[in-house]
Amino acid sequence: MASPYRAIFSAPGTRTFSTAGFFGRLPLSMMGISIVTMISQLTGRYGLAGALSATAALSSAAFSPQISRLVDRHGQRRVIRPAALVTVTAVAGLVAAAQHGAPDPLLFLFAAGAGSMPSIGSMVRARWAHLYREDPPLLHSAFAFESVIDESCFVFGPILAIGLSTAWFPAAGPLLAAGFLLVGVVWLSAQRATEPPAHPREQHGRGSALRTPGLQVLVAAFAFTGAIFGSIDVATVAFAEEQGHKALASVTLAIYALGSVLAGAVFGLLRPAGPPARRWLVGVCAMAVSMIPLQLVGNLPSLALALFIAGMTIAPTMVTTMALVEQLVPRAKLTEGMTWTSTGLAVGVALGSSAAGWAVDALGAGRAYGVPAAAGALAALVAFLGYRRLSHRPASRREGTVEDERAADEQPGSNVA
Repeated sequence: MASPYRAIFSAPGTRTFSTAGFFGRLPLSMMGISIVTMISQLTGRYGLAGALSATAALSSAAFSPQISRLVDRHGQRRVIRPAALVTVTAVAGLVAAAQHGAPDPLLFLFAAGAGSMPSIGSMVRARWAHLYREDPPLLHSAFAFESVIDESCFVFGPILAIGLSTAWFPAAGPLLAAGFLLVGVVWLSAQRATEPPAHPREQHGRGSALRTPGLQVLVAAFAFTGAIFGSIDVATVAFAEEQGHKALASVTLAIYALGSVLAGAVFGLLRPAGPPARRWLVGVCAMAVSMIPLQLVGNLPSLALALFIAGMTIAPTMVTTMALVEQLVPRAKLTEGMTWTSTGLAVGVALGSSAAGWAVDALGAGRAYGVPAAAGALAALVAFLGYRRLSHRPASRREGTVEDERAADEQPGSNVA
């Protein structure tokens, strides 16, 4: 392990909560595709399968920020265990209902409940931010490491979900995802020493973290970024099928994620100069530009190469985004703020998948890559228009921010830990 990564794990408990976070995050990449696989195998209705998967995704987009807001107020342990229990119960209900041919409305009810899982990635990043808020270089490496873990989940999660559901039994994927969530949540919440302190209502302040102007820009840009991801998935599966090698779609998409993994690992070793807002703008624009070569590919090898290069723009941009959230959002709302970016991605993935599906039917797989190109251009436009909100620092300190805590620590006789 390279020196910066060795350094972030020198603090007690870091290896444990990061490992627990890996298991807790796997369901994020498994749940949607495992629902599609299970329902399509049991009923043969791909339309129903896609609708149930979309219901779970949109439910997660609605519930996750609210769960994270409760976490900021009451602490991780008190909130994520009940939320995970609701999710696991809903998944079990969906499996039982699907196997017994229950009415569709009941399936949609359980699918909505399955979307109530807590954002474990945000919980882990909040622990890193609490631990290294006074050491920006180490926090940068920690966020880079977490981006690598995110991408690794999206490499291995779908393979596990699809492989087990097709080779073992249809419900294996959803049940395994629920099991990973339960293990990750119980293990993570048991790590009390590294848990960030709760901020009661009087410290938390009124209103959502989304009222922070800079966060609004990040979430809007991430919605279009999610549309890139969702549309590339659909277009790549269709393109591989047109080429007569549909089974290679998963390999091609894994190469896309591999580019992000490698770039994130290298980015964590660097000490980038300049303000994070400028780096974020460059990253979003690089993602947009990387969509251009996809319009020119004619076979799977060239597509894999283009996606590998495009993937290298993802993790550095994600790392910088989390650094910006940590700077812009009051500390009492940090977990919620980080979750809102994930919510923007989730909504964008759903919309991008739908748009790319329409484009494949109407224009063909090759031209469907115009959808991620358009989404990238819109993300860059949002980044340009909102750049001032990211780089502007208010004249007065905002209550609950990192600066406030540091100032309190420097006060003579302060009892702030």
